[in-house]
Amino acid sequence: MTPYEDAVLRELATWRQKMTRRPSTMNRLSKNLQTRLNRIIPEKIHQAITATIKQMTRAVLFGAEFLTREPVLHHLSLEEREERVRDRIAFYKTAGAAEGGVTGAGGILLGLADFPLLLALKMKLLFEIAGIYGYPINEYKERLYIMHIFQLAFSSQERRLAVYEQMTHWQAKSQLLPNDINQFDWRTFQQEYRDYIDLAKMAQLIPGIGAAVGLVVNYRLLDALGKTAMNAYRMRWAEAREIGQGGKGRGHGA
Repeated sequence: MTPYEDAVLRELATWRQKMTRRPSTMNRLSKNLQTRLNRIIPEKIHQAITATIKQMTRAVLFGAEFLTREPVLHHLSLEEREERVRDRIAFYKTAGAAEGGVTGAGGILLGLADFPLLLALKMKLLFEIAGIYGYPINEYKERLYIMHIFQLAFSSQERRLAVYEQMTHWQAKSQLLPNDINQFDWRTFQQEYRDYIDLAKMAQLIPGIGAAVGLVVNYRLLDALGKTAMNAYRMRWAEAREIGQGGKGRGHGA
């Protein structure tokens, strides 16, 4: 094991502890408040929002492959792969900040347009990261893993625990997942995502501060997503090493 890989395993252990941490009192209070607010919203509105996010995400998920580099399958070390990953994260953070600043300065209409634009940037970043780690995004189960990363980054701590458990030992668990993307839990996906970013993104619609809010919030959201993705793929790399596949399979940094 190289010094870099040893450092990665230590960082991964710290991240795992964070992901498995029980919800704090503040987490629970915040989640309970948001749950009560969601109950007030008419069911028809929930259904409309779910359908919108489902179609938007499906479009991004199945269209991004045409804009993404081919998986990096040739000989690269984990350190070399992650150097490339950090470069892409930096690029998307800058792009997201610029987009958030422009839409935030444009008032409510442009502020609302930020939602699908930011979602597209996030998905595109995840596709590129998956490719750099060597995973073929044309495979359905790999795309589901991308969706799990997204949930892990933008969910309440309670939901995060459940998603994290689904992602551990992914190679085996993925065989038990539904083959139809319509069976994916879109309702929970959209509700957790919306709840996570609601307050920050609503401030982006306020005249005078929208541009600054949009710039900072988008930058931080993409930074959080990038770090979550790196550790999610590190987890698969570490699990592959444990079962003796390190150096043989794709995306293992061999």
